[in-house]
Amino acid sequence: MHRPALSIVIPCFNEAACLDTLHARVSAAAIDAVGNDHEIVLVNDGSRDESWPVMQRLAAADPRLVAINLSRNHGHQLALTAGLDLCSGEQILILDADLQDPPELLPQMRAVMAAESADVVYAVRRRREGETFFKKLTAAVFYRVLDRVTDTPIPLDTGDFRLMSRRALDALLSMPEQARFIRGMVAWVGFRQVPFAYDRAERHAGETKYPLSKMLSFAFDAVTGFSTAPLRFASHIGMWLFALSFLLLIYIGIGFFTGSAVQGWTSMMLVTVFLGAVQMFVLGMIGEYLGRLYVESKRRPLYLVADVAGPVQGVATLGYRAGDGQMGEAVTPAPPSSPRT
Repeated sequence: MHRPALSIVIPCFNEAACLDTLHARVSAAAIDAVGNDHEIVLVNDGSRDESWPVMQRLAAADPRLVAINLSRNHGHQLALTAGLDLCSGEQILILDADLQDPPELLPQMRAVMAAESADVVYAVRRRREGETFFKKLTAAVFYRVLDRVTDTPIPLDTGDFRLMSRRALDALLSMPEQARFIRGMVAWVGFRQVPFAYDRAERHAGETKYPLSKMLSFAFDAVTGFSTAPLRFASHIGMWLFALSFLLLIYIGIGFFTGSAVQGWTSMMLVTVFLGAVQMFVLGMIGEYLGRLYVESKRRPLYLVADVAGPVQGVATLGYRAGDGQMGEAVTPAPPSSPRT
């Protein structure tokens, strides 16, 4: 099997308005970097617009384009996992479909990788054009809080936009967990990783696929996937409550021996409500970790492929394609079908 010099993996959700421009720009950047020895892997993550018919049309016209249609919406990180699992390049560029991360930076990132003998070149955002103050503020807070609580150092102000070597990707694909935070997982595998500063552009078309609710869920996955700090919170708060109860005991003793009236009901209710809130929070956090262990114990495939258009050369080690038998078998290309009219 010929392994192309470069794979460009792009998860897509409701990105029909971007796909033609995306394909043109990514193809031009890839040809500029490695000529025709490349593949572009588009993953349709259960889009509700015309993304899949557009991908089929592009795959029929470009023999270097692979379109993968997941059976349903799996989420950005699992869709990206599917593309990484099924790509076959010696180097792998991860890119979002909204074109906020310019594909034209590919030759420069490859030059940095070669000069630094690096396995990962991760893009660091200097500026974020077209984003609200709230989005920029919450992103800055998220990365800095994550850096404080996680056991694995994760570079600040980085997304999934990065260039990886095949051995770094193979190490990443050896990690089968369901709740995936890929930028943290890439940091965890190690090897030589170097930064590449750039200015993030505005979204080319459409709307962001990360509203506040998804951002919070994504942040929670990141913290619980790479840190036991929430569990340690219980022991820390217990120590503080013990110290507080000791001071309260001294206060009650002074009141008893001096004969001063101790207002009991208000303070009692305050302590009861506070302790109850702390207990429920800690129990809920423990429940989240136990829930993740339950999900992992099922050992379900991370993604399900319904259709493929184009020459897939990768092997599905983490997912399953309907009709191909057991998980881990090679995914054979399906002939491109005509777009819906």
